[in-house]
Amino acid sequence: MTSSTTRHAVAALAVAVAASACHPARSATGVAPAPAPSSAAQQSEQAAIEKARADSARYPYTAADVHFMSSMIGHHAQAIRMARWAPSHGASQSVQVLAERIINEQGDEIRTMQQWLRDRRQPVPDANTMGMKMSMGGVEHVMLMPGMLTDAQMAELDAARGAHFDRLFLTYMIQHHRGAVSMVKELFSTTGAGQDEMVFKFASDVNVDQTTEIARMERMLAAMPPA
Repeated sequence: MTSSTTRHAVAALAVAVAASACHPARSATGVAPAPAPSSAAQQSEQAAIEKARADSARYPYTAADVHFMSSMIGHHAQAIRMARWAPSHGASQSVQVLAERIINEQGDEIRTMQQWLRDRRQPVPDANTMGMKMSMGGVEHVMLMPGMLTDAQMAELDAARGAHFDRLFLTYMIQHHRGAVSMVKELFSTTGAGQDEMVFKFASDVNVDQTTEIARMERMLAAMPPA
């Protein structure tokens, strides 16, 4: 083979290789095989689980963390239920603004808590406004978390209208927020708890946000005319 013939053969081989790289492989029928099915949702869920595992390896979570996140879901749910009554119960504009803020903030936080539990393969409670379901001796009970309103208090608030609703709403929501703050204190006082990055940030935010809102509601209550 001459030098010129060799060069032509090499050039032809290079063109063939380039062409094969530019076209997908084809089956015996001449049709390119379909890409393997993939699910963006499954990939996203798996990525969240892997991140949760990595976070937990650095900041191990405890049974107290799981209990806090689980029980705070129902606690928030009751606050949202109370807040949703504001427009239909003749609440003042200032109380309606406060109620709307509670609905938005605590709704987002419920989703955050549920996702935290889901990522760690823990049971995920529904947003039950009546409290947290507990099983004792094979019998299921609903336990109210600190600060949550009893059935009688919820009925009293639901029956109120106008200024009376405002006064009861502020009084009971202060009670409710103080309960949430006490839950945070209990978490941080438990040995080993509150070290998980997300739990620490969330609990700290609840403490600051709800303490700030307690002070705001106390000022609103003090500014109201006597009953």
